[in-house]
Amino acid sequence: MRVVVTVNMVGLNAYRRDSYAYPDLALAIVLALVVWTGVAIWLYSRRSRRTPALLVADLLIAVAAIAVTPWLKSDGFQATLPGFWVMGALLAWAIHWHWKGGLAAAVLLSLADLLPRQEVDQGNYGNIFLVLIGGPIVGFMCESLQRMAQERDAAERAAAAAEERTRLARAVHDGVLQVLTMVQRQGAAAGGQWAELGRLAGEQERGLRSLIRQQATVPSRSGGRVDLAGALEAMATAHPVRVEVATPGGAVLVDDHVAIETVAAVKACLDNVLAHVGPDASAWILAEAAPDAVTVSVRDDGPGMPPGRPEEAAAEGRLGVASSIRGRVEGLGGTATLQSGEWGTEWELRVPLA
Repeated sequence: MRVVVTVNMVGLNAYRRDSYAYPDLALAIVLALVVWTGVAIWLYSRRSRRTPALLVADLLIAVAAIAVTPWLKSDGFQATLPGFWVMGALLAWAIHWHWKGGLAAAVLLSLADLLPRQEVDQGNYGNIFLVLIGGPIVGFMCESLQRMAQERDAAERAAAAAEERTRLARAVHDGVLQVLTMVQRQGAAAGGQWAELGRLAGEQERGLRSLIRQQATVPSRSGGRVDLAGALEAMATAHPVRVEVATPGGAVLVDDHVAIETVAAVKACLDNVLAHVGPDASAWILAEAAPDAVTVSVRDDGPGMPPGRPEEAAAEGRLGVASSIRGRVEGLGGTATLQSGEWGTEWELRVPLA
């Protein structure tokens, strides 16, 4: 654009050379502006050189070229010496400082053009109007494009990282995690030193799942959504009851409110385990994700719950189960199912996603 407006400036001034009282001085200024055009193109070509000092100098040269026009013209003036050449500095300000920079540069150029004039005709008004509206509009568009480019780059990085995480999770799930899970179960069944090996395998399985989920560049929060699987693991590790968590290999993204209420309901289940089974109890949390719902199961190894116990507690005014667990899940439009026996107690919390 600078090259085009420079060629236009040279051609118009050559055509109007007879209107100058000092043609040699006008020619020198035109040549100086041509030289500055080449220097400006070189300076702006590298980001490190696009400093505020450069932009201020660029604009001051444009303002000065307009300001000397009344002294160069022989008898009044209509068109300024630089003409549309000043658009280079105007758009540089608009690109660098967005709409505010475009407006500031447009105001300074317009004042330099209007103040020396005795009268303003329709042509002058039209030029000034275009400058005043063009600078801010170009600045606003540049800001929007830059923001869109940043959002696009962030989305591409997130998509690439999510794809890599899914690939890694699939490979790990098909191999290492299955082996660790098998060692954990068979070690617990065998007892003795094998039980300790199973416990260590379980810890490594949980740590590896967390590592997959925390893989670089993918935030746990995206557009008001939270990784429910990560929240369950973080909550379980802080609970007094020993908890083992099994979740899908990838993130389980749900709305903030759904995550908060679901985690609170799971915590209430673990609190019941602590209260009725004791701090030595073990609990298991299994999270499964489907396109339309998330199912979270919480099971303990306690003696089980006598038949009708939740109903009796509700009748006596103790609303822990009714309010903390069922109430929260049903408030999300889901269901909370309780099963109990000699093997322990299990809550199945199903929360719809739509």
